[in-house]
Amino acid sequence: MEDNARKEMLEEHFKWLHAHPELGFAEFMTTMRIREILEREGVEILETGLETGLVARIVGEKEGPVIGLRCDIDALPVTEESGLPYASVNKGCMHACGHDFHTIVMVGAAILLHERRETLSGTVKVVFQPAEEVTQGAQKVLQTGVLEDVSLYIGIHTYPQFENGTVGIKEGAVMAAVDLFSLTVTGQGAHAAQPQKGIDPAVVQAAIILNAQTIISRNLHPFSQAVLSFTHVDCGTTWNVIPDKAFLEGTVRTLSGEDRRMIRERFYAMVQATAQAYGAKAEIDWREGPPAVINDEGLCRIARQEAQAQGLCVAMQEGTMGGEDFSLYLEGKKGIFIRVGTGGRYPGHHAKFTVDPEAIYPTVRYIAGLAARCMTEEGV
Repeated sequence: MEDNARKEMLEEHFKWLHAHPELGFAEFMTTMRIREILEREGVEILETGLETGLVARIVGEKEGPVIGLRCDIDALPVTEESGLPYASVNKGCMHACGHDFHTIVMVGAAILLHERRETLSGTVKVVFQPAEEVTQGAQKVLQTGVLEDVSLYIGIHTYPQFENGTVGIKEGAVMAAVDLFSLTVTGQGAHAAQPQKGIDPAVVQAAIILNAQTIISRNLHPFSQAVLSFTHVDCGTTWNVIPDKAFLEGTVRTLSGEDRRMIRERFYAMVQATAQAYGAKAEIDWREGPPAVINDEGLCRIARQEAQAQGLCVAMQEGTMGGEDFSLYLEGKKGIFIRVGTGGRYPGHHAKFTVDPEAIYPTVRYIAGLAARCMTEEGV
């Protein structure tokens, strides 16, 4: 297929994907569309048992390593306000984070690699992962066992801050480990006019919020990076009653395992001591999300070389305290997560978020070229 014809085909499918977003673990039409495109082009689909999402395989003519390309295919519960002619037809659901772009790029890369399979020295497995936004999809895919022979992974993410033709690459931590917490403070209810007869959980709640902010400012090294945010606070039902209970919820983001462990330990100690000081009790529920995404130094070097060879601009990728379950693929494996310039005025998760379709095909060529280069590069 000629480049122009392939480019038009991919853009057409991208617009369909954008118009038909589906939430995590409900990406049935999306999965069907991906399968139809790949099978039409002769790309092999592996049997995984996944209800949504799939894994494709391209086997090269010569033996070599197994390279993993990964994209996410789910959307967000956002009502689209982009004004695009191919805007979401599913009310309250939108590709507001560019997963439709990720998907079609990996579809295109799979097709391109399949056409060039006689020149490949290894195998490529392309992962179309469900449910990234709820941080459960990667684990689901890994449990299938079809990726055990993969030696390294390449992932991408849209980046509206960069213009088309720019990729962001950075060694080390590029996205944070994500932990979620909730806690219930139990005091003793009373009339609002007689606080001395109760234990006010609202006061305890407020003290916990303030005290917890010192965990990072007074326990972490000043050059360390971490975030602790309370995002949901609930207490009481009316104006003249001191309630029995208060509820708090939030998140912790860290870039190092040591900081992650320390913050959790200090959080438990701080919350329990604060509650005890007021005569109340606190119950904590802590849930660990994905670890930090750590880019391999050697892969960053190779990714820069391939970008420059294809005439792309290379920028320093900014780290972010956002999380990504791409990190689960990297446990014991090398990997790189690359930011791809896609234009647009609005950030991810915004109702007016857009991606310029012109960024699709250059990214397809880049990812296919990078996968092929990783098969033969020494030290990978």
